[in-house]
Amino acid sequence: MKVRLLAATATAVLLGTGAPVPAAAGPAGPVAPVTSPGVVAPATSASGVVASPPGVAPSAPGVVGSAPCPKAPAPRVSRPPRPSPPPAVPEERAVGGQALDTAGLIVPAGAARPPAVTATSWLVADLDTGQVLGGCGPHEYGTPASVQKLLLAATMLPRLDPQQVVTVTDGDMDIEPGSSAVGLVAGGRYRIETVWLGLLLQSGNEAANVLARLGGGPDGTAGGVRAMNEEAHRLGALQTHAVTPSGLDGRGQFTSAYDLALVARACFADPTFRRYALTETHRIPAQPAQRTKGFEIQNENQLIYRYPGALGGKTGFTDLARHTYVGAAQRNGRRLVVTLLGAEPQPARGWEQGAALLDWGFTLPRGSAVGRLVEPGELTASATPSPPALAATVDPRPAAASGPLEDGLIARWPVAALAAGAVALLGAALLWRRRAARRRYGRAPS
Repeated sequence: MKVRLLAATATAVLLGTGAPVPAAAGPAGPVAPVTSPGVVAPATSASGVVASPPGVAPSAPGVVGSAPCPKAPAPRVSRPPRPSPPPAVPEERAVGGQALDTAGLIVPAGAARPPAVTATSWLVADLDTGQVLGGCGPHEYGTPASVQKLLLAATMLPRLDPQQVVTVTDGDMDIEPGSSAVGLVAGGRYRIETVWLGLLLQSGNEAANVLARLGGGPDGTAGGVRAMNEEAHRLGALQTHAVTPSGLDGRGQFTSAYDLALVARACFADPTFRRYALTETHRIPAQPAQRTKGFEIQNENQLIYRYPGALGGKTGFTDLARHTYVGAAQRNGRRLVVTLLGAEPQPARGWEQGAALLDWGFTLPRGSAVGRLVEPGELTASATPSPPALAATVDPRPAAASGPLEDGLIARWPVAALAAGAVALLGAALLWRRRAARRRYGRAPS
């Protein structure tokens, strides 16, 4: 009851000041939909009535009420049973704005209907302003597959010297047979930069183990995974729980399209990451002591080759997660990011579905928004403790893969003071509620 009162008070103040969700520019005129190969884009614009989604003040301008997501038909596939997600926490589903608390489609008023895709959830946001341009079930839980490697990058890039030479251990090579690997060998010595490129270009799971171990301190890989969860918490990705550094499916491992956008925004703020993400090829050096020759690897993200203005991203696939994707591009001075979960590769591959959603996002007028990406540390500003330590032990399911499977800031005082106080109250409420849920449910659904 106490947490509900805190959250309700904070939300009321924020809605009164307009702080959490920047108002969209008023309804725009119809915009012609943009298509990509194999993706069906409806010919009509979003129609009619500007509704008030639950929890949004009726006067909130420029937001179309939640509607069913446009879905492209996809062939039926055999997949493992989906794990039960953690219990829904209303405060977590409202991070970024109450309008984002929907399992359906949410877009700015007057926007063209987004293209139909097979992804179960997706989000398009502005990397620079943090405005969320639209989404489908942005806070619905999903399994990440190899896009989880972006959380590893956001966590470990600031910690590790790219020029340091490290030795790969036998433990680093403990990955699921047949899973994504860049080709590192036990006993081999590589610069950390090479390991990063192996991770981001070829989705190497052994590379993920190396980086998590090196950045995890005395606790090794377990410490690395714990650091990933702490970083997710700092970024405001409250629905994200990592169990493996690579994205290999593990019991209790979840994320959301909204959380992935927070992680991606942190990654693309790092110039080193941006350089890695646009690297097309890299040579893995020979290891004479292990009698292995050098070889060249290529970037598997087709967006960088085939989408003008592409900034890079990450592909992912497991039998459980299906295809997952994060991609970013720039056009006319705007940088947008798209995230999607649970997609099928037909009638369009993951990167193509992402490209179609980016095309749609770029057609929206500047200032159009249905929510926003919270800033790093915003939800934890009033909190001193870190989230509880989370175990990194796993019960692996099919290994994370990509590539071959995926071809490819308001008003003057006192309003500002009220808004700041409300954010602090809301942050405290979120943390209390989240920890209570963990104590009760263990954050490890089956």
